Amino acid sequence: MTNDSLTLQLLGEFIGTMVLIILGDGVVAAVSLKKSKAEGAGWIAIALGWGLAVTLGFYCSAFLSPAHLNPAVTLGMAIAGLFKWSYVVPYMIAQTLGGLVGAVIVWLNYYPHWKETDDPAAILGTFATGPAIRDYPMNFLSEFIGTLVLVFALLAFTRGKFTDGLNPMVVGVLITSIGFSLGGTTGYAINPARDLGPRIAHQILPIANKGESDWAYSWVPVLGPLAGGAVAAWLYMLIP
Repeated sequence: MTNDSLTLQLLGEFIGTMVLIILGDGVVAAVSLKKSKAEGAGWIAIALGWGLAVTLGFYCSAFLSPAHLNPAVTLGMAIAGLFKWSYVVPYMIAQTLGGLVGAVIVWLNYYPHWKETDDPAAILGTFATGPAIRDYPMNFLSEFIGTLVLVFALLAFTRGKFTDGLNPMVVGVLITSIGFSLGGTTGYAINPARDLGPRIAHQILPIANKGESDWAYSWVPVLGPLAGGAVAAWLYMLIP
């Protein structure tokens, strides 16, 4: 049940997004960093780990907020008339801060492993997304499509017959499916807070061998998901 207090709702979005990033970026770090016991576990581990991260972030925040955990979802819900416009910007800020703090916690958890890892791209990939092939229009399109699928499905779920307890599991399955099917092009941010908060953390943290934070690409996982979420809401509203 969503709390009536905006402050508590923002706390819920912060906590949920923080947990999402701790567990999501955490699985990427486990797979990517040298001398991790999960090193080399691959894309299947990452896609499953992110699906579980979303599910558990949802469970950790849903008693306080609607557990959007994603500015694109918040925007889509507002466009669809299911969320207050006055709450949109505060939600986005709370989500992004949650992403930043979650990334800092991942950094602390894997602290000895950063200096053992000499690949700056692998290090950045534990924080933020990047394209397999750098082609900005196509990268934008990939993030747009992935988020359109995500937000349209979430809006469809609001008309579904799921119980409240099952909803987070279904959302986790959705994220896992998007990762398997659409995520190979850009690493499927499909969430501006998931990328921007951790990218800021990568910029400011003292990480050995980290290289640049690739701000030239950073607009793609922010604007692509926001556009995809907006169009998904518009398509949803066309359905009687």
